[in-house]
Amino acid sequence: MRDVRPWGGDRADILLADGVIAGIVEPAERGTWAETDLDGAGLLALPSIVNAHAHVDKSWWGLPWQSYGGEGGTDGRIRHERARRDELGIPGVDITTRVLTEMVTHGTTLFRSHVDVDPGLGQRGIEIVREAVASFDGAIEMEIVAFPQDGVLRRPGVLDLLDDAAAHGAEHIGGLDPASIDRDPVGQLDGLFAIMERRGCGLDIHLHDPGELGAFQLDLICDRTEALGLAGRVNIAHGFALAQVDAGRRAELLARMGELRITFTTVAPLRLPQLPWRELDAAGVGFAFGTDGIRDLWSPYGTGDTLGIAWQFARASSVVTDEDLTRVLRAATSEAGVYAGRPDHDIAVGAAAHLFLTDAENPMDALVRTPPRQVVIGAGRVLHDARVADRD
Repeated sequence: MRDVRPWGGDRADILLADGVIAGIVEPAERGTWAETDLDGAGLLALPSIVNAHAHVDKSWWGLPWQSYGGEGGTDGRIRHERARRDELGIPGVDITTRVLTEMVTHGTTLFRSHVDVDPGLGQRGIEIVREAVASFDGAIEMEIVAFPQDGVLRRPGVLDLLDDAAAHGAEHIGGLDPASIDRDPVGQLDGLFAIMERRGCGLDIHLHDPGELGAFQLDLICDRTEALGLAGRVNIAHGFALAQVDAGRRAELLARMGELRITFTTVAPLRLPQLPWRELDAAGVGFAFGTDGIRDLWSPYGTGDTLGIAWQFARASSVVTDEDLTRVLRAATSEAGVYAGRPDHDIAVGAAAHLFLTDAENPMDALVRTPPRQVVIGAGRVLHDARVADRD
């Protein structure tokens, strides 16, 4: 890859070999380039975007428009989805592949996706998602969360399905609002942590419950993480309560989470307080961004652009300085690699070659304008080149 500006620095050539960044060197004279070399044309080069909270099994992307229906609220959306998903062929390999392809065009090559596991589906959703990912022949990478969207305890057999998914390679199991969905926070968490102990997987749990109810469940999660020695294996998705409790209570929670290496993922929800990222940083609590569902039976919104989610978070959090804008961008790129099994994700020698090029002056400009991703490279392969389409 010739003539790019890694992280907005001086122009350089990035040498790729066997899917890895083999070197970052001064740019060679154009006359010495091989015909197969990619001309970066001085574009800004950044590590690929990481979607750390997706639901790639749920979308109706590419189908005719589906009008919003059913009832609001978590339970209402679950019922509506269960009533219509078979009719729409969700989950399906073709739909999931289309969703992944769209996300790739936005610069994402690394994913963590929740995939529904329930008595109506069994493990079929996970099999479908794995088949869709495999169609990219190693150029994108994904960690899977076996996700009990319909509850853990209130549906007999779900714990067994989660255990089976973990036994067959799901990197994480999920959970969902132990108090408000199952109405048994102790029981749900005991069941989930038992699987973690037995199978060596992680836990990535949806927690929407607000205020002190949510904070109480965060306490329970910390208690079990500490008691069972499972530090570094728990992520909280959403975690709205953290931003809703008072500063003293939040400081206590964050101190424990930092010690236990519990992390957060956020979709930067509108109309709700954003994660207090400076406090997370001070406590050593990692965070990353995700799209959640896009164009699904929960909501017609979503483009698949995780950089747009980072933009939304930055603007809602009044992020304006160069240092802070870059910090937010890193949370969407290099520092989020750990959520997809790539802790070394960056433009650096020895790292897997996941990156994108965009027409931006610097990293701050890339976040603030979210310009189109011109070139997207996954594991050393060009997956998207908008310039070719423009020439055609």
